[in-house]
Amino acid sequence: MVKVCSIFVTMLLLISGCSLFEKENTPPKGQHEDEAIVLQPGMEVIAESLRVPWSINQVNGVFYLSERTGNIVKIENGKMERQQVELEKQLAKAAEAGLLGFVLDPGFTDNSKAFAYYTYENGQGQFNRVVTLSLAGGKWTEEKILLDTIPSAAFHHGGRLKIGPDGKLYVTTGDATAPELSQDLGSLNGKILRMNLDGSIPEDNPFENSYVYSYGHRNPQGLVWIGDTLYASEHGQSAHDEINLIKPGANYGWPVIEGTETKAGMETPIFQSGEETWAPSGLAAHNGKLYAATLRGNAVREFDLQSRTTNPVITGLGRIRDVYVDGEYLYFVSNNTDGRGNPDEKDDRLYKVLLR
Repeated sequence: MVKVCSIFVTMLLLISGCSLFEKENTPPKGQHEDEAIVLQPGMEVIAESLRVPWSINQVNGVFYLSERTGNIVKIENGKMERQQVELEKQLAKAAEAGLLGFVLDPGFTDNSKAFAYYTYENGQGQFNRVVTLSLAGGKWTEEKILLDTIPSAAFHHGGRLKIGPDGKLYVTTGDATAPELSQDLGSLNGKILRMNLDGSIPEDNPFENSYVYSYGHRNPQGLVWIGDTLYASEHGQSAHDEINLIKPGANYGWPVIEGTETKAGMETPIFQSGEETWAPSGLAAHNGKLYAATLRGNAVREFDLQSRTTNPVITGLGRIRDVYVDGEYLYFVSNNTDGRGNPDEKDDRLYKVLLR
């Protein structure tokens, strides 16, 4: 059986490297020991039988999760409701595609609106778009297109949506397997984009009349702020995954440099995985530390910004897609049903655990 280090560890254990939770004899990546999950003390399962969940949102204690298959799951007082999403275009079936980023409007409790990012196909090809959704009668409906025809491909869709402390909507886009687009400021691919909530371009964006906020990205899938400082997670080509501190107008190097490589005018990551593969996705922050959901890493990984060290703190639950912090609690969703994991009969799940 997996041996679990309790959250209430002694100082001796902390010194020896047990951060939050640590397991010995962790099952192989993408597998659960004996086909059953093992929870450490204090961890709860909030919901299960999710279908490839992608984004976690919460307001007034009610959770809204996007599922890549095309639904929004509402979780309130332990009850789960799968809400239909009526989109103008049919979701693409390409790997990693579907209903991805989802974030509630700041005025959601009054206007029942949200923002979404999804992948679709038409006669001209496959694309991603950013739209607003409206909730009525337990069903979400696409209401307005904010940004469309972001080129897509079999992989590297990006897809994370977050509203920053400045009240702007931030969007991550992948390179759509065309690396040269990441360095092209005329392309929306391989970028972090910034827009007003009505879809217009902010006047203070770093490039005139452009949504581009930063560029030179490969496939960024996580965004989080500590104060006014933005951090992003990014998939490397073969290992060399990255955590970057994002500066407006900066170039993050792909495909010219990655990992520890340097070049004038290009930024290097504050953390990178070397020859290890994390496949980082959603990001959250708590007490000066970043928490990243990792897919190939099969973990929630902690990044200490002060000591510049990183460790997996939750393991043994398979692929992890998104993380969310509320107060002293960390919430995260597994992604074992995405076709690359080994799900059990009740995957995927939303988990809750107390942070130290």
